[in-house]
Amino acid sequence: MKKFAVVLSGNGVFDGAEIHEATLTLYSITKNCASYEIFAPNIEQHHVINHMTGEEMPEKRNVLVESARIARGKINDLASFNASDFDALILPGGFGAAKNLCTFAFDGAACKINMDVEKAIRSMVEQKKPIGALCIAPVIIAKLLGDVELTIGQDKGTADAVKSMGATHTETTHGEVIIDKKYKIVTTPCYMLDANIAQIGDGANNVVKAILDM
Repeated sequence: MKKFAVVLSGNGVFDGAEIHEATLTLYSITKNCASYEIFAPNIEQHHVINHMTGEEMPEKRNVLVESARIARGKINDLASFNASDFDALILPGGFGAAKNLCTFAFDGAACKINMDVEKAIRSMVEQKKPIGALCIAPVIIAKLLGDVELTIGQDKGTADAVKSMGATHTETTHGEVIIDKKYKIVTTPCYMLDANIAQIGDGANNVVKAILDM
């Protein structure tokens, strides 16, 4: 049975992991007869957003603690990640990927990557193990690897940013995946497009299946 590591960035689309993408990724892994462990960095999230109003809230939350809500409490500090224990790694999207795992939401192509996120991705690449990234999460891959083929869907501004990092971008629609054979990177746009939950499920499942085919 193949084993995936899933890296979350909080709980909720506007300040953490996109819950549909995260949950359907876990579902797809299990449905395709693989297993998973969930990780998140033990850091303070950039800010807290009221998901009803879109307004910032005057409080602080921890990315690992918030991600534990999706993980039903069974989660690990990303600092403890060991690539040798896993066959693949997946990063669901949500603004948390661009605010907590890196600073792309604020700095664009000049963004910085969280130290534990970078270590996890680079260690998987060094061991030639596949990595999946959904929605906005591929910008992290572009920043770290540069000359990689990927997709974030059809948003021109984000596509231009990943191109400026050295990546090759391909426009995609619902459920489509782009595979970089050199680095074994699989990406799909999910909620970077105007999608429904069934289309998100298709995208997550196609990423998982493409990784398992490797």
